[in-house]
Amino acid sequence: MHAYAALVLAGGSARRMGGVDKPARTVGGLPMRDRVLAAVADADPRILVGPPGPVPAGVRVTREDPPGGGPVAAAAAGLALVDAGTPVVALLAADLPLLTRVAVGGLLDRLDADHDGACYVDDDGRRQMLCGVWWAAPLRAALGRLADGSGSPRHAAAPLAGVPVRALLAGLRVCEVPWSGAGPPPWFDCDTDEDVRRAEEWTR
Repeated sequence: MHAYAALVLAGGSARRMGGVDKPARTVGGLPMRDRVLAAVADADPRILVGPPGPVPAGVRVTREDPPGGGPVAAAAAGLALVDAGTPVVALLAADLPLLTRVAVGGLLDRLDADHDGACYVDDDGRRQMLCGVWWAAPLRAALGRLADGSGSPRHAAAPLAGVPVRALLAGLRVCEVPWSGAGPPPWFDCDTDEDVRRAEEWTR
């Protein structure tokens, strides 16, 4: 298993939940972001990218530029705090309350020299790109290409604002990992109140 850093992205607007602080919503008695951070307890460092607030001990907090600028801007802000010698980075949404250390370990085990990253795929084969682990070097290179202006036009002062994750990972070699373990799928994210209720049921 590789040494790794973990970036937990918590800056979304949660429009389908009325703009609440979605990662702070509890599932099984804990905020979703804390459940994700617990799943990467062996990462060094653990970095939460999003609004300031209470976090578990040892977790660093930073903010994307501009605030609310989206997951690619958040990934860049988090990666800026990761030492250049750290080989692997987990890139995770903060609304994955069913993520476990076992599931993260499964991704790390699948990461090899033939791929730039590994992420879970859902039952329909869709990549869950914010439930994955990546070699840091190609991830940094992809962020650099986007910041240099490749792709769609963006505001010069914040070139990564609004860039979709698929643009960041386009061209990277991805190992697609189906979930075959016991328990609920670790890639399940909570975008609606109904999703939160389903997650609660799974954690009982």
